[in-house]
Amino acid sequence: MAKNSREQILRDQKKIVRELSTNANKSINEIAKSCGFSRQKVWRIIKNLENNNTIWGYTAVIDDEKQDMKSYMILIKRSIQPIAGEIIDKIIDRELTKKSDGLKIDIVNSWYSTGAFDWVISFNAPEMKIAKRFVEVVAKLFEGYISDIQLIEELFPAQKCGIPNPEIDKLKEFFGLA
Repeated sequence: MAKNSREQILRDQKKIVRELSTNANKSINEIAKSCGFSRQKVWRIIKNLENNNTIWGYTAVIDDEKQDMKSYMILIKRSIQPIAGEIIDKIIDRELTKKSDGLKIDIVNSWYSTGAFDWVISFNAPEMKIAKRFVEVVAKLFEGYISDIQLIEELFPAQKCGIPNPEIDKLKEFFGLA
């Protein structure tokens, strides 16, 4: 395949991914119209992106407060203990999700990172007390491999998943400026 063709395919894919990122609920017809492509081309590109796991899934952006939930993040610093295969297996097997099922929390994201902290987990819980219990579950499950763990509560989302908060004006109320 010629280099220009490959570059064009990537540009076309990026256009479609951008459309899906702003609203995964858009119909193929709407995406085709926005991108200037045929419906068949959009369908084919989306199927290819799904098949090669570029697109893992689709999700709705939820107002957690309206669901009686709060958003939290755990920042985890690894200890100097070398990571054993059993720890990676616990992550792959989603042991953390299994151990936390009774807490009524939803793990939203979990990623390994660089910087001051090595692992970040974002999750939703009904209250701080439950969020703290979840931190205890994490600490126990990965005992010996964590040197520091911080819990952060989200106070006001200005943007989630690349989507601006439709009630962004409430930020003024949050700071007492309304």
